[in-house]
Amino acid sequence: MSERGALLPTLDRLAEGPRDSIITLADFLQGLQTRSYAFAVALLDLPNCIPTGIPWLSTITGIPMFLLVLQYFRGHPVPSLPAFIGCRGLPRGKLQHFVARARRHIERLENAVHPRREWWVTGVPRHLMLATWMLQIILLALPVPFDNLLPAWAILFFCLAQIESDGVMAMLGWLFTLFTVIWTVFLVIAGHAAIMAAIAAARGILFD
Repeated sequence: MSERGALLPTLDRLAEGPRDSIITLADFLQGLQTRSYAFAVALLDLPNCIPTGIPWLSTITGIPMFLLVLQYFRGHPVPSLPAFIGCRGLPRGKLQHFVARARRHIERLENAVHPRREWWVTGVPRHLMLATWMLQIILLALPVPFDNLLPAWAILFFCLAQIESDGVMAMLGWLFTLFTVIWTVFLVIAGHAAIMAAIAAARGILFD
């Protein structure tokens, strides 16, 4: 599914059927096919893209993201959910209502995110992107203060790159990966300096 504007037709197809029929979470992810992992990770990642100040948010959302990516690398075609989660669903009428209300926004998203510069999302560049995607998720899940916003945006751009085979989104993901590396190195250096200063201050108080 790399054709332009494929997400909205996919959602329309999933919403087809009697309004009172139930679409389960497992059916929904199965219907998304190859984009199901990136879609699920993006949904979990979104709360981290906005500074909320919620304690442990990146860890709470990062661990499920990591488990999803592990399944992806193990070759599962779609995320494997526990039965008590996968069997939960909602009436198709609600999904139809959501798609109808969100159609204009989805169309705008598809105009901004669509297949282009696909060299960035195929072959070796794709393998490198997926490996970096996983490393960013691990970093996000770690309880490191002030170090979750940049990896969250890198993860989101890499998800969009996978969902619509968009090389420009992949390039943005790599750009935010560079920002993440620079910021993380700065935090490590600043943290080390702060610890050494605290040790020196403690020594001064205890031994002077």
